[in-house]
Amino acid sequence: MYISINPDNINHRHIEEIVDLLNKDGVIIYPTDTVYALGCKLTSKKALNAMAHLKGIKLNKANFALVFDSMSNLSEYVKQFDRPIFKLLNRALPGPFTFIMEATNALPKLFDSNKKEVGIRIPDNPIAMEIVKALGVPLATTSLYDENDDIMEYYIDASEILEDYEDKVDAIVDGGLGKLYGSTVVSCISGQVEIIRQGLGELPV
Repeated sequence: MYISINPDNINHRHIEEIVDLLNKDGVIIYPTDTVYALGCKLTSKKALNAMAHLKGIKLNKANFALVFDSMSNLSEYVKQFDRPIFKLLNRALPGPFTFIMEATNALPKLFDSNKKEVGIRIPDNPIAMEIVKALGVPLATTSLYDENDDIMEYYIDASEILEDYEDKVDAIVDGGLGKLYGSTVVSCISGQVEIIRQGLGELPV
């Protein structure tokens, strides 16, 4: 299914269609504030396995990030963190960042692993936010990477994505041109802030 959504005038019937697919163990490709990404419902083991298969890895080796619609929903999956980290997240999000946090015991059960860390995202993209809000649980997500293109590391045009992924995912959500670069990855483990990968986001001081 190919669904085109205007981020400035979101058709909520389309959001409902996408959420219905996610609730039926579907995997989607959707826009973020950085690159297009693969996403599925975090609590769907079938979809998590399908997304891992698309990436050519086993689920217990996957480093999927979690997409939330607000910081108020982090506590089930992320261990409590101190006030300086809270203030940093509050300044940076929504935005093009992936923050690596200490995971709660809920995640190892979902990923069949001893996962102790998890990346969290709150992208500054209205389509992604509306999907997560309507779904009611986080999206598990990973960037859409084109291994066959040495120059353009990420797909930016949904119509190009359609050519390669039409038969591999349940829906491709076209929200306009994506960015060429991924999010800035920041580790906040044990209260220490460290930039792991510099992407689009400039960390606020």
